[in-house]
Amino acid sequence: MSPRVENLPLRCRDWRGLCVPGICSVHATARPGSTTAGDCSVMPMFQKITPYFWFDDNAEEAANFYVSLFDDARITSVSRYGKGAPLPEGTALVVGFELFGQQFAALNGGPTFKLSEAASLFVGCDTQAEIDRLWSALSEDGTAQPCGWVKDRFGLSWQINWSGVPDVMARGTAAQQAGMMSAMMQMQKVDLAALERAVKI
Repeated sequence: MSPRVENLPLRCRDWRGLCVPGICSVHATARPGSTTAGDCSVMPMFQKITPYFWFDDNAEEAANFYVSLFDDARITSVSRYGKGAPLPEGTALVVGFELFGQQFAALNGGPTFKLSEAASLFVGCDTQAEIDRLWSALSEDGTAQPCGWVKDRFGLSWQINWSGVPDVMARGTAAQQAGMMSAMMQMQKVDLAALERAVKI
């Protein structure tokens, strides 16, 4: 058994408390048992809370699609069903993926549960081009919905919207909030310029 590493920051350790080489530039050459210390330059290897999304049997396809949409995205892990499991041997069980440093997991659990609009991912966009690109990709074989919402072909709901929306809702005037919401209610795909005009009251 590899020895524990007592002097490395927690984010460089796996679930056993062992150093994981290559997690960041500081510990790129670290080995189990190393006493190298320093401040990591990446997110923790295991975040405290990770959203899990339930799919029938296409979690791996969905995760690969999601990471293809963003520059800062990657598949982080794949576990698979073995013999005698509810799904065929080799089918992905849990697919870990990361979008902009946020970790998610896609689970193949069969047809018992379905995704719904009750949970969605909000993507804050700074340009109309970004909104157009994501909206086009996510709505293909999916369902376009009002106010920048779109359900993709796997059933996961997204809000593709202006990055300024949360700030206006938190710190804008009542008139700005009402103006923005009134404009947004007239849209499916968000018109960023129209929202910006609506808050300049």
